[in-house]
Amino acid sequence: MYGKILLAVDMNDTAGSARVAEYGAALARMCDAEVHVISVVPNMGFALVGSAFGGDFAGTMMEETRVALHKWVDEVLGIAAHLHIDQGTVYDKIIRTAEAIDAEAIVVGAHRPELRDYLVGPNAARVVRHARQSVLVVR
Repeated sequence: MYGKILLAVDMNDTAGSARVAEYGAALARMCDAEVHVISVVPNMGFALVGSAFGGDFAGTMMEETRVALHKWVDEVLGIAAHLHIDQGTVYDKIIRTAEAIDAEAIVVGAHRPELRDYLVGPNAARVVRHARQSVLVVR
């Protein structure tokens, strides 16, 4: 069914990421698919905001995310995976990575919608709306 699957995980949401791992790993086993995992560090926004953190805060965040993602794959995912760490707009980086690796499916987590999600739209909803791949949304 799917030869290559991209799991999008948030290293700040361990419970949600564990659910993504559970469903993504099951789908990968069922399809005998190659697994890729992405975690995106959001942009700091305006230069003024980024400068408030000082030094190479973005580089430090990327390195911490890389270490956490490797540990997460070993301890939670439990299957071999290619890792991708990026920085930017979360939904955009997920979609671009899926395109770059020729993924056929994306697995993303979603929390219970809040009022602000209906007004702005969460990352999972944007991935569903804009990705050309099949998207499995795990609550």
